[in-house]
Amino acid sequence: MVRRLFLFLLGLTAVMAAQAGSVVDERVYSNAMGRDVEVTVVLPTAAEGPFPVVYLLHGAYGHERSWLEIRPDLPEVADREGLIFVTPRAYNTWYFDSPLNPSVRYETFLADELVSFIDSHYSTIASRNGRAITGLSMGGHGAMHTAMRHPDVFGAVGSTSGGVDFRPFPQNWDIKEVLGEMAANKQTWDDHVVVNLIQNIENRQLAIIFDCGESDFFLEVNKELHQRLLGRGIEHDFIQRPGAHDSNYWANAIDYQLLFFKKYFSKQ
Repeated sequence: MVRRLFLFLLGLTAVMAAQAGSVVDERVYSNAMGRDVEVTVVLPTAAEGPFPVVYLLHGAYGHERSWLEIRPDLPEVADREGLIFVTPRAYNTWYFDSPLNPSVRYETFLADELVSFIDSHYSTIASRNGRAITGLSMGGHGAMHTAMRHPDVFGAVGSTSGGVDFRPFPQNWDIKEVLGEMAANKQTWDDHVVVNLIQNIENRQLAIIFDCGESDFFLEVNKELHQRLLGRGIEHDFIQRPGAHDSNYWANAIDYQLLFFKKYFSKQ
């Protein structure tokens, strides 16, 4: 009896493992920066494609596997939903092309080089209709910044707990290393915050979702982005729910964003 139970559990474990997607660690060369960038790709097990791609951006002090640490079940999600997840490492660059440091060109890397690499190496829907980008905190800003400046590349965009206006925090998260001190570079800072980029897009040009916890220090700037989008007549989903700026909140919030992206993909 014990042996039968053991064999049953062993078989069940094998079936569950077979239903989980795979994780591939890549090093993607960036011509813009002259070096390799660490990228993790989470793939569904199904052989047939092509698949939509969701680019997941980490926050400050994070790395290419931060989202896997927050949601270890991402391979299962990839398999269940038929999605490819791509999570690049960007250090504390805020995903900018730095006006100060020519070796920091993450906007170019994300919107051009990484997308080209993923489309050429994996079975993707190689158009904006099959691409979404989102992230947490610094990555939420990076996703919005990249999509609003490149709506021809990404069709849907999200942000969770995003630093969509970091000007209230001029000494935090190494931003001044990328843009310079705010006091001496006010126009540069103004030009790089998401709340000032919405004039780049028209209504329904991007499918937009963002959320923030009620105990999050970025709540007010997210509410301001919501109001500015309303003022421009740009349709979007904004969700405010209980939670703080932490992994418990992000692990829950990403499910709602993936549902939003799946609905977007299904309409294309």
